[in-house]
Amino acid sequence: AQDSCAYQCGNLLATCSCQATCQSLRNCCSDYKDYCLQISPHSGSLMGGKDFLIENATFNTSSVIKCSFKQGIETNGYVDQDGRAHCISPLLYETGFIPFTVSADGGKTFPYSGTWLSVHHGKVAEGEICTLENQTKWQYYGTPNNDGNLTLTWKHQAFTAPKVNIEVWGYQETGDSYSENWSAEWKYLYTLAKEIPNSGSFSFLPVPAEEKYSTWDFGMLRITPSSYSGGQSNVPSIWSSEHALAWHLGQDFRKDPSAWATTKCTEWQKKEEKLPNFMEEIIDCPCTLAQARADTGRFHTDYGCDIEKGSVCTYHPGAVHCVRAIQASPQYAAGQQCCYDHTGTQILTNDSTGGSTPDRGHDWGSPPFLKPPRIPGFSHWLYDVISFYYCCLWSDNCQVYMTKRSSSDCRTYRPPRAASAFGDPHFLTFDGLNFTFKGQGEYTLIESDLTSLRVQGRTQQVHFPNGTGAQVTGLAAVAMQENNSDVIEVRYSEDSSLQVLLNQRVLNFSEQSWLDLKGLFLYSPAAQNITVMFSSGSGVEIRGIGGFLTVTVLLPEKFMNHTQGLFGVMNDNIQDDYTFRNKTTMSVHASPQQVFEFGANWVVENGTSLFTYDTESLLNNFYYGEKHNASFLPVFVPHEDPADPLVEGMVLLCDSDPFCRFDVLTTRSLEVGNSTKRSHQNHKLLVENLKPVISCGWLGQPTNGTKNGTNYLLGSTISFTCDQGYALTGAKERTCQETGTWSGDTTTC
Repeated sequence: AQDSCAYQCGNLLATCSCQATCQSLRNCCSDYKDYCLQISPHSGSLMGGKDFLIENATFNTSSVIKCSFKQGIETNGYVDQDGRAHCISPLLYETGFIPFTVSADGGKTFPYSGTWLSVHHGKVAEGEICTLENQTKWQYYGTPNNDGNLTLTWKHQAFTAPKVNIEVWGYQETGDSYSENWSAEWKYLYTLAKEIPNSGSFSFLPVPAEEKYSTWDFGMLRITPSSYSGGQSNVPSIWSSEHALAWHLGQDFRKDPSAWATTKCTEWQKKEEKLPNFMEEIIDCPCTLAQARADTGRFHTDYGCDIEKGSVCTYHPGAVHCVRAIQASPQYAAGQQCCYDHTGTQILTNDSTGGSTPDRGHDWGSPPFLKPPRIPGFSHWLYDVISFYYCCLWSDNCQVYMTKRSSSDCRTYRPPRAASAFGDPHFLTFDGLNFTFKGQGEYTLIESDLTSLRVQGRTQQVHFPNGTGAQVTGLAAVAMQENNSDVIEVRYSEDSSLQVLLNQRVLNFSEQSWLDLKGLFLYSPAAQNITVMFSSGSGVEIRGIGGFLTVTVLLPEKFMNHTQGLFGVMNDNIQDDYTFRNKTTMSVHASPQQVFEFGANWVVENGTSLFTYDTESLLNNFYYGEKHNASFLPVFVPHEDPADPLVEGMVLLCDSDPFCRFDVLTTRSLEVGNSTKRSHQNHKLLVENLKPVISCGWLGQPTNGTKNGTNYLLGSTISFTCDQGYALTGAKERTCQETGTWSGDTTTC
């Protein structure tokens, strides 16, 4: 008798497999699809209420479905007319892949299992949330010139129910800040409208809420079928975006919004003074826009101000682009933001209201989530956004906010180092050595004892239609892990599309381009682009270009003297980049044959391989076969024949780029040469953009005087003048010097 996958999904059993790889290896247990669930949709907001279908298993219409998420959060499911089961996603205080199990006997046994992707509320698709028409009006309601009806719209197809209820929910955090008893809660407040037609639109004239509710100033609306009672948890629902609840605040707010908000702003300021200073532990900002956009392992575009989307920077006037630090700070889970003007210079709050403001709560939350200050989106709203409404938007006390959230400059920022591999594999190390290694097999690109970071590359033979049959190899797969993080592999699949595997399971980016995973974030904005951001700040970028993978690894400075592999020892010394496993080194002027031996020395062993072997050919060629194919001998130096008709085109295309020339000759393709040239140029540009920049730090204006200039980088000059009737002592002009200090004496008036 064959084993069963009931309770066993993800495991390899004695007679068959319940692992995700079993389908391509054709060794699944016969009931694999019945118990290991595929669901659609597979993701939704962490607020819950999303109805999802279990695709592959069928149930009796009499089955009583219960769905249990993570540690026993149970929701009621149902079986539709077609005998297919549905679950409702629950309210979760975390993002990422959430395991769930399903019961068909009312909760006695839970033999079925799957995973649900819980997503930051700001990252869900537009149709999934109900829309506050003219959202500004909702959030400023009751302030001058903001009155009249408000309108809410939603996709009425989301519910089959003819009538719906609209509820008001509030968010709060109780207990002592940064202590064990600090906890987060979404709370049902009251029903705004009962049993209204499910028409997709509702308009109303807001009235101030009852006194017991009017203290709730941050929350959401929830629409549910009217058959459910008010505030019933984990039922089918559509949530609005999170927003400032100005429209429901009490009479005291409406009478004098500015005075009410000023009081709130002052209360916030007093509370902030009692809290620990999170500013000391957040990463400093990159000095220039070029650095900020190049340091992709540690900083990511802030969607509220994006140069690629036309620089609509509502909260940061004068900025063209902002980035956020990807990782929350270690102890306080705080976030960093950095904004830049059209010259590429950082904008500081000390100089302008458009400056970047760091966050006590990182907007994306941070593992292990579940408790403040790590709740995705909402902790940030409570500490950093609603307070911005109090001080800056509803009253004129923005200087109070900016004092508590002033921009960090870039004096302690150190750019990361980059190494790349591309084409018919060419390698550029962290220290700048470049070489070609055309082995066929699986090799260590980099490993580090600092964080157990491992990045491995697989090269495979590539055949080109008009190629000479010359042995051409290219990167076909890259796998990586840091400490005990999830394992990510990016590879070309049989049909030449890029596949991303998470712990051996193929990922689907149809619903989400950003994933919060264990020990890393994963971002795939386009089919051929993948960025992995590990919690150490190291980043791996992979691009599919012209049939080869291009891989770039970015490492922060703390990895100095902690790397080995094909990308060399990162230590600013090119001489030891050919370091073997046994720590012996070889001259940088080694012959191509010696370089081939160096490369072969970094072959991966089966025991430490991160790759997924889920097809017969991968098993035979790389798992059971040799990891480094010793019988495969490449062309070390391709022959350049002046009579070759290809040479003329090659010279025009490649100019003096040796890698481009090499690849045109081995693949007989100008297109491949062009891809290689592009990858090489991208790497050079990246290295250029990551050059360290000296900053002398912010200089203020003297009391009773003014200053001219807001650039504090090497070579820039700030000049000072005094108000009428005041005399200037100290320097009239101060220049930022190589030492990172300002010239001249402090200016006073």
